[in-house]
Amino acid sequence: MMKAVIYHNPMCGTSRKTLDILREEGADPEVIEYMKTPPSREELKALYERAGITPRDGLRAKEPLAEELGLTRDDVTDDEVLDAMMEHPILINRPLVATDKGVVLARPQDKVRDIL
Repeated sequence: MMKAVIYHNPMCGTSRKTLDILREEGADPEVIEYMKTPPSREELKALYERAGITPRDGLRAKEPLAEELGLTRDDVTDDEVLDAMMEHPILINRPLVATDKGVVLARPQDKVRDIL
């Protein structure tokens, strides 16, 4: 059985659908509700690196707080984005899924199939 880790928000429809896909495909998902138990800065940075995306790519830019904190500026740095995510986990776009085959930000949810 394939192991998977999903950084999940049960309030998010895309996150719930991604979790359903993992289970339907026979994966054994470890569910981390990142709003309650956020990843460390180092863990999050490593996840983004494995996914081939930047922290800015992993930013939930539609969250009003992102705009309020100036994180949607063109000149915002990865460190600024990561600092904000550590202080406000709601800014972490979800779901992030990790398996032995890689990491994806599963938006849309079917993208998770790329690492199954």
